[in-house]
Amino acid sequence: MQSGITASEELQQAFNDLLSNPSQRGLLAGIKDEKLVPVRPIPSTSPDFESDLSALAGLIKDNEAIYVILRRYDDGLNPFVAVTYVPDSAHVRQKTLFASTRATLLRELGTEKFRESLFATTKQELTADGFRRYDKHTETKAPLTEEEEALQSIKQAEAEMSMGTSSRASHTSSGISFPLTDEALQALKGLGGGRDNLVQLRLDIQQETVDLAGTTATDAVGLATAISGQDPRYSFFRYDHEFEGREESPIIFVYTCPAASRVKERMLYASCRGSVVIAASDAGLTIAKKMEATSPSEITAATIEEEFHPKREERVAFSRPKRPGRR
Repeated sequence: MQSGITASEELQQAFNDLLSNPSQRGLLAGIKDEKLVPVRPIPSTSPDFESDLSALAGLIKDNEAIYVILRRYDDGLNPFVAVTYVPDSAHVRQKTLFASTRATLLRELGTEKFRESLFATTKQELTADGFRRYDKHTETKAPLTEEEEALQSIKQAEAEMSMGTSSRASHTSSGISFPLTDEALQALKGLGGGRDNLVQLRLDIQQETVDLAGTTATDAVGLATAISGQDPRYSFFRYDHEFEGREESPIIFVYTCPAASRVKERMLYASCRGSVVIAASDAGLTIAKKMEATSPSEITAATIEEEFHPKREERVAFSRPKRPGRR
């Protein structure tokens, strides 16, 4: 899904400064207040790209996503490499946001200026050794094993899913579409009202259908334990709650796929989720938010609350210190 975030004027200016200043190695960028913003420039201490990479470890964190723009090549019109750094320990919402805004960053700064676009999850991948391994892998293009091909298909399906739901054709042309059973469709149609506010769907891989796994009533606190933690699930949750005196009941789509799932399961669930979302829309559901996690335990009441009603940052007024000797 595309996030709707755009590049700020500050980021555009910072990138222009990078373009005109060969002594600057790169730029760190982040997301703040629904805008892509500059975080800090990356200085160059030597003309050698690999030597400058040693400073990156102290500039990025183990649990926070960030965009890393690096000047890697001296020739041509596209000297930069864009790295989307999303560590495994980053917050689920942050992972989704940075992945879905990745294409926007390149487009707004000028895709033609970037020779490469990489995805990293560890600091080690952003070292000289990490880039050498990347180059070696790119040059050799060794044949993939069956499992590697399946994992590559999973990543491709997940990337396509992150590119947006604005076009129905974008899902059906590249993903896999299993039909929903009548029981599953009826459960989705009944989610708008009634006692049960959680509908879980599963894939029947043998029959190639999307089946009803169950319905239940729960609240945001109990959602994690209500969703299966052993098997992948497509869950549709009606978030009944009160906010500022108003009763609200938005629908949340939650995709969970435990790490212990079989490779084939992961591939099929990732490929089919786009068509399942479309089927839910056809059943009359308006999905307000989409969330995904490896384990249902990552979907907490606080996470859901933050998705819909993020806390406003209170700015503290600057207090000028008193001069020495005065009370």
